Amino acid sequence: MKLLVVGGGGREHTIIRYLKKNPEVETIFACPGNGGMAEEAVCTGIGATDIEKIVAFAVENAIDYAVVAPDDPLVLGCVDALNEKGIPCFGPKANAAIIEGSKVFSKNLMKKYGIPTAQYEVFEDMEAALRYLETAPIPTVVKADGLALGKGVIIAMTRDEAKAAVRDMMEGGIFGKSGSRVVIEEFLTGPEVSVLAFTDGKVVKPMVSSMDHKRVGDNDTGLNTGGMGTIAPNPYYTEAIAEECMNTIFLPTINAMNAEGRTFQGCLYYGLMLTPNGPKVIEYNCRFGDPETQVVLPLLESDLLTIMRSCTNGTLAETEVKFADKHACCVILASNGYPQSYKKGFEITMTEEAKAHTFVAGGALKDGKLVTSGGRVTGTTAIAGSLEEAIKEAYRISDGVQFEGAYRRSDIGQRALQALK
Repeated sequence: MKLLVVGGGGREHTIIRYLKKNPEVETIFACPGNGGMAEEAVCTGIGATDIEKIVAFAVENAIDYAVVAPDDPLVLGCVDALNEKGIPCFGPKANAAIIEGSKVFSKNLMKKYGIPTAQYEVFEDMEAALRYLETAPIPTVVKADGLALGKGVIIAMTRDEAKAAVRDMMEGGIFGKSGSRVVIEEFLTGPEVSVLAFTDGKVVKPMVSSMDHKRVGDNDTGLNTGGMGTIAPNPYYTEAIAEECMNTIFLPTINAMNAEGRTFQGCLYYGLMLTPNGPKVIEYNCRFGDPETQVVLPLLESDLLTIMRSCTNGTLAETEVKFADKHACCVILASNGYPQSYKKGFEITMTEEAKAHTFVAGGALKDGKLVTSGGRVTGTTAIAGSLEEAIKEAYRISDGVQFEGAYRRSDIGQRALQALK
């Protein structure tokens, strides 16, 4: 089989590595791919949002199956365009990807179908939003309606911060058109949990839960990033909570999407807050999370391609989705200065052991050498029988990844260890 994976980050590198385990797979092409995955996939350099070129390439190369991994191409209708040419895909069509593409849509969906989430108000007029903030409970959360590279959410601890966020989005246009509508919602408290789930639009089979570390600095300080590391499973996510989430959130969401004529097939990511009043949805993503994928897929014991195809074919109920009863930890190495300004082009070296456990997010090939090309550069994942051991191993192995200005948090997984105690 010839496969195509759309995307070019650490998530896509992880997906490619686990798709390759299926003996039917001959070649995997990546659009665009990156220098770090070039040994495992043919990198085409075609941009992930260049739908026309992706479709032309897929037709020309007789692709048997495609995996559309990032949010932008999904929302833009990449799956629809490939399907029109008879190419089956893993990932939702555009009318279902709106669950991430518009926060207003997803909040209204939850309200209509009684799915637990934070209370909220939607604003298209800046002055009305600012008036509302005069009396809104503080802290509060301000969200840009559309996609904003995972950065369109501001947790405002004061009224002034909340107003500044609204002005930046609606008047300053810091997220472009995505911020022309904003959602202002209740600030929830409790442990956060990420649950990725396979679905064929009828059945939901959750993957192992995980915990992301969004802030750039130790002890969750500093700016928000795309994620500085992850652990799985999340110790706060008990069997009882998992059952409650299935009954009150996971299945109701899939059923709600069906009722709206927007059947969702692919990976649906549930960002949850375990509040004192029970689990609530903070956000949906219409795809695998990054870097959650880097701890979840290494624990998968079943065949990834078989599961993905069953989501496309509507046969997930009969397909085994099994995870190892172990722990995983992923440590991200970032460029110094990320998530603000940073330099690129430094050579990345890895020991053989590190190479086998590392997924490249921001790497390019230059004169035959792998060099840094992004803010988050690599993610190194270790698996062990205990969380403590997985953390220790992930840090030890990531010592084998070197580049100038490499930065990592030193406390990935510590919050989870405290919870276990």
